[in-house]
Parts: sequence; structure tokens; C-alpha cells
Amino acid sequence: MNTKSSKDVAADGSESDDLTLALDAFEVAGVQLATTEAAIRYSDRRDLVAIALAPQSRAAAVFTRNAFRAAPVLVASEHLAATAGKPRLLLINTGNANAGTGEAGMAAAKACCAAAAAQFGVDVEEVLPFSTGVIGEDLPVDRIEAALPALHASLEPTAWIDAGWGILTTDTRPKIALRSFEHEGRSFRIAGIAKGAGMLRPDMATMLGFLCTDAAIERSTLEELLGAAVDRSFHRITVDGDTSTNDAVVLAATGAAGNPLMKSGPDSEMSSLREAFSEALTSLCIELAQGLVRDGEGATRFIEVEVAGGRTAQECLDVAFTIAHSPLVKTALYAADANWGRILMAIGRSPLVDLDVNKVSIAMNGITIAEHGSRAASYRESDLEASLNETDITVRVELNRGNARETVWTSDLSHDYVRINAEYRS
Repeated sequence: MNTKSSKDVAADGSESDDLTLALDAFEVAGVQLATTEAAIRYSDRRDLVAIALAPQSRAAAVFTRNAFRAAPVLVASEHLAATAGKPRLLLINTGNANAGTGEAGMAAAKACCAAAAAQFGVDVEEVLPFSTGVIGEDLPVDRIEAALPALHASLEPTAWIDAGWGILTTDTRPKIALRSFEHEGRSFRIAGIAKGAGMLRPDMATMLGFLCTDAAIERSTLEELLGAAVDRSFHRITVDGDTSTNDAVVLAATGAAGNPLMKSGPDSEMSSLREAFSEALTSLCIELAQGLVRDGEGATRFIEVEVAGGRTAQECLDVAFTIAHSPLVKTALYAADANWGRILMAIGRSPLVDLDVNKVSIAMNGITIAEHGSRAASYRESDLEASLNETDITVRVELNRGNARETVWTSDLSHDYVRINAEYRS
């Protein structure tokens, strides 16, 4: 398999310029996108996005597990089931989450679907609505309806950058990833956009992700592929440990690549294609997920936490997320403070049972800090302090109680995180 990613496009060192050129020309056959201004909350930004899918496209989705699931999440889930996973239009608004809005919120989400269906010429149940923004406020349906003609008129196949900007809330930049690969002489493409900077610890099956491919894939296989990719990417990130009411990730497959329908099963050709597709999809999702963390609210550091030597993967994740969620760890890293005792504390309060602290070792940025449960004899704080001024920081923990290993990604906790969230509704 020959895979090309959005990180590979730079040939002359100007990655951002080359990536922009690549995005301007990148298409996924059977997909059109559009953005427009609906003034849902702000009057100076695009805040309504459409992703139109060719007939017979199939889709799978994972949604938030928050008990207060937003009205659009409920409606999108219902519509996806009613169409047997064959939607025609994804309608996304920012500025208003339409969450905590009760029956009125459900009616608003359905009204937007009905208006969009009429405008785009599809059935109501073929529209999947998504919202992000402030919780507990009524969705201004009239503004969305008024903006639909302009949205419909601006559909085009290469508008990935515009769509990436159009779904943002407190993010500072769009997150867009591309993959293309060859298999058995046939070309395949995947593109994705995502948003989310705060209230961010996806617990799925305020982040949204929309992924599209030209491959032909049956629905159950789409669900398997998406679930596996999400588990290795969006389920491995956290900014502040909070799970939004509106989290959703969708994977749509148009079938325009013309391959035999990809199915689960023992068939060797299908297995080979599934493996190639899964590798590309997971890589794309990891790139998007890490992009969300790097653009976390007020973030100045990108922190990778790897925990090895657990009895199970869940043990490793429990320790990693306890470290990643700790305000004391995150504020120390924001200050480039070599206060490694906070990491030791977090490991000790994780849900592990019968932890032998004398077997635990800790390293940061390749510098061994602790071994056998206490400070390493070779450790010099000045060495660690110098390395903590880097943007990327690694934390490695060895539990020495098994063979499992897991990695999560997080950000630091800065003054700006507090400011952004204190001023969010002002």
C-alpha cells in the first residue's frame, strides 16, 4: 500500500503552503461541502456547514455517552437508524449546542432537518443535524432556515478548508487531514475535519468529526472500522476531562471509487483492503485528535503520556488519564516546573489495585526521574528543567506488573484556559 497523508505534501519545506494547495484541490468523489454565515451567535463568521453525500452513500457514527445528549445527537441517531445508515446531508451549526433544551430543542433540530431537506432535495430522515456551542439556549431556527439557500448555492467538492473553519467554536484553527492510498491498482481517498478545544475528553461510543471516503463499504464494516479508529485516536485525548453533550464522529463512504463492496469476513482480498483502509483511517483520526489537543483552549504544551507494564490495557489507560487530568500536573508543565512529585501522586491515586510502588519508574523527555518508587540516583533537576521549555513533552511510566501499554495525549493548563472559559458567554 502506498499511503500519502496531509503531512507528506511539503516538498520544499513550506508544509503549510503546500498543504493549503493540496486541500484546495483535494476531492472525495461523491462529496460536496459548503459554508455560510447564519449569525447564529456571532455576526462575523461562517457558522453553518453542509456536507452533501451522493445517493447510496453509507455512513456510521459514534455519539457522546453524556446522559444529557443534545437534541441534534438524538435526532441524528434516529435518522441514521431510519435510513439504515444512508444519509444524504450533514448539517452542522456552531454557536449554539441545542443541548439542555428539552422538547423545544428536539422540535428545533427536526425543523432544521425539514428545511434543509426541502432546500437540498432529499428526504427529512436523510438529514443528520449536528450542533456545537453554548448549552441551554434555544436554537435560532429562523436564522438557519434563512441561510439555507446561500448554503445550498455554495456547494463545491473542494471546500474542505472552508468547512474546517465553519465548524469551529473556541478553536483557533481548523483541523483537516487527508489520506490517499492504492490497493490492487485502485485509488482510494479519505478526508476529515474536526473541531474541539475545550470540554474535551471524548467518551463516545464539544468535539465533532466528519470523515468521508470514496470507498464502497457496507454499513456494519463502516461501524467496525470507525469504532476501532476512534478507540485509538479520539478516545485517547483529553484537554480538561469533560465530555460534551454534543460529541459525534461520522464516517461516510460514497462508493465512488468503484471497488467491490468492502465487507467483514474471511475473504482474503477483502481482508487486505480492510487492513489498508483501517490503517489509513486510524492514522487520519490520530492526526485530527492530536490536532485538537495542540489547539486546546489556552494550550502551550502537547503532552504524550505513555504507561507500560500494566496487566491490562485498561490499567494503563487508568493511570495515563489520571496523570493527564491532574490540574497539578498540567499547571506544573505549563510553568515548565520540574515538579515530578505531582506525577508520582497521580499514579498513586489512580484506580489501580495492589500497585507495588517499588516497581514503578518515571521518565520525562527521556530523562529518568524515578525508579524503584523513588528518585533515581542519576536524576538532576537542571537537566529536566532545560527540556521542559519544549512545546512537546513526553511522560513515560513503567508499572512493571504486566505487558500492556497505552498512550494518551493531553495539553497543559494555562491562565488562558481560565480566561477563555470565564468569558465564554460574554
